[in-house]
Amino acid sequence: MKWEGNRQSDNVEDRRNSAGGGGMLGGRSIGIGTIVVALVGGWILGINPLTILGALTGGAPTAQVQQSPAQRPPADDRMASFVSTVLADTEDVWKTEFTKGGATYQEPRLVLFRGATQTACGQGQAAMGPFYCPSDQKVYIDLGFYETLKTRLGAPGDFAQAYVIAHEVGHHVQNLMGITEKMEQMRGRVSTVDYNGLSVKLELQADCFAGVWAHNAQSARQILEQGDVEEAMNAAAKIGDDALQRSGGGAVVPDSFTHGSSAQRQRWFNNGLNNGSVKACDTFSAKNL
Repeated sequence: MKWEGNRQSDNVEDRRNSAGGGGMLGGRSIGIGTIVVALVGGWILGINPLTILGALTGGAPTAQVQQSPAQRPPADDRMASFVSTVLADTEDVWKTEFTKGGATYQEPRLVLFRGATQTACGQGQAAMGPFYCPSDQKVYIDLGFYETLKTRLGAPGDFAQAYVIAHEVGHHVQNLMGITEKMEQMRGRVSTVDYNGLSVKLELQADCFAGVWAHNAQSARQILEQGDVEEAMNAAAKIGDDALQRSGGGAVVPDSFTHGSSAQRQRWFNNGLNNGSVKACDTFSAKNL
């Protein structure tokens, strides 16, 4: 992926060395190796990281999170620079897309942390993997996840890493569009199986939005290099519900899926990549996912 020298976002907050971030939870250090275990366990049990965050807040109004003053990542931190550049690129794409629809894009913040950090959705942990909190409109990521993505999940490459960020920004887009709120209104009104089905559609739409970003970024700035699309497609496959359940040594249980199968995740990312249109990402009306 061609990214060096491109604009970096100012909306990146570095909590890795701040009191507000912290790498300890309950007195125990959370190792990056636990990310895969937690992800696999979550998918086997049908638990979405967003659901975990909701449970942490108990559905009650969220309290203001006290943090030390926001810090910018060091200029010589290559991985932080990469993340900042990808975020900037999503800002450019979604600002344009929202403007086309007569709306204004509200840029999210991206928080770098280690181990654990406080969010407006409750305590965020690296073991959740990258996640988006709608209550504070922030994307959270422990950069150690990328090493896990590469070595444990078998999804190397910078564009695979960019896909992960674009997917979480896709959840922010859903929040701005009111889709996330509609999902929350369904919680408790439908069965667990039905809610899991809605969660799959939400996640696949975020995958499609990541494809929309890639399509428009390529058209505007020619960011793609040979093999980049394959990297993203491989990452989508490796984090499919069925793939994660198999890697955890369990049976594949479609009713417990909350993110979609490998084939579905690839299909919807590719749909956004090929069409470059938000209208092509209506997973909730699709007859076949």
